[in-house]
Amino acid sequence: MPDTTTVIVGAGHCGLAMSHCLAVRSIDHIVLERGQVANSWRTQRWDSLRLLTPNWMTRLPGYAYRGADPDGYLSARQVTAMLADYAAASAAPVLTGVTVTSVRAAAGGYIVQTDQGSWRAPTVVLACGAAALPAVPALARLVPDGITSVTAAGYRNPGELPEGGVLVVGASASGIQLAGELARSGRPVTLAVGEHVRMPRTYRGRDILWWLDASGVLDQRYDEVNDLARARNVPSMQLVGSPGRTVDLNALSSAGVRLAGRLAGIADGVAQFSGSLPNVCALADLKLGRLLNTIDAWAGAAGERFAPTIVRSAPLGLDLRSGEISTIVWAMGYRPDLSWLDVPVLDRKGRVVHDGGVTARPGLYLIGMPFLRRRKSSLIDGAAGDAAELTGHLAGHLDALAGRRERSAS
Repeated sequence: MPDTTTVIVGAGHCGLAMSHCLAVRSIDHIVLERGQVANSWRTQRWDSLRLLTPNWMTRLPGYAYRGADPDGYLSARQVTAMLADYAAASAAPVLTGVTVTSVRAAAGGYIVQTDQGSWRAPTVVLACGAAALPAVPALARLVPDGITSVTAAGYRNPGELPEGGVLVVGASASGIQLAGELARSGRPVTLAVGEHVRMPRTYRGRDILWWLDASGVLDQRYDEVNDLARARNVPSMQLVGSPGRTVDLNALSSAGVRLAGRLAGIADGVAQFSGSLPNVCALADLKLGRLLNTIDAWAGAAGERFAPTIVRSAPLGLDLRSGEISTIVWAMGYRPDLSWLDVPVLDRKGRVVHDGGVTARPGLYLIGMPFLRRRKSSLIDGAAGDAAELTGHLAGHLDALAGRRERSAS
């Protein structure tokens, strides 16, 4: 059984950022990837997808965007190429096509079992990300026969869907983008809206993320918020990677998208929607106003305000057997897949319990989850700071292990 000091599970941007930081400290490690580098960007992205963050914000340890379009947005293919180049330039010790089947505690650390053999290591970093599996509710099994169901991860373009109307479930970043694209293709679209984060693409003449970055909003730390569990479950921002183009519920309504409340159930083939849509939208508008107030306070001057979300008549039911809807797109986010983790650090929902990426089991770390250590942890730009701090903790743990070994030997 080969030994190494650290096993990193996952070769996405977080795993590669950890690898870079470990290499800087000369900590021996390997990166295990079940597919290829940036596998989810290769296999789980629709054709028109672009990053929500501008190119200048595409920063990793030892890497910063140096192209000719700093205010543009990378496509999925460009992100894939960038991460592959980053892995090669940093000489990351990535082993591709290696699927981890078990991580369990052992004397002196952990045993990582894969379909290509096993490794023993005193430290393990879980960098497989928060978006391994699309989130699909249990009620999806109640969808009548004859309706195509597809997740945002499986969707590629409107041409691959059957003709007819589409119900998009979920109104965060993925849901609003897909609803807009499907409406532009000429399809009737109904969007089931739950809790969401309304966000303009530009504010006061700059990209909204410039303001969030410059004002320090994205650098807020996990130990500085009152309700961390709530902060870690906030939906993704309603943004689309297109300069100056805001896509919110008002824009979608103007484009012909029919808004409905949260999909609450399906009974006898009828989709049932919550009647709380006006309240949900009013809350999102209120939160947007608070955020803009924070930016204005930092800038020292008041800025523009946006019209409230307009909610006209919203259906409470939709007969899925009528032929009006031919496809349902589930755009309800993702969840991690840690079914192979045989270490008791999971809560009842299968999520890793951690303190800023440090678990209660010495030597076991987590990276790539929302608000791991900073508000921007879920962005590519958030990986550098998180990886650096976790590497520092990991190095301290290794030093403590070495100290105990020296004391026991003397």
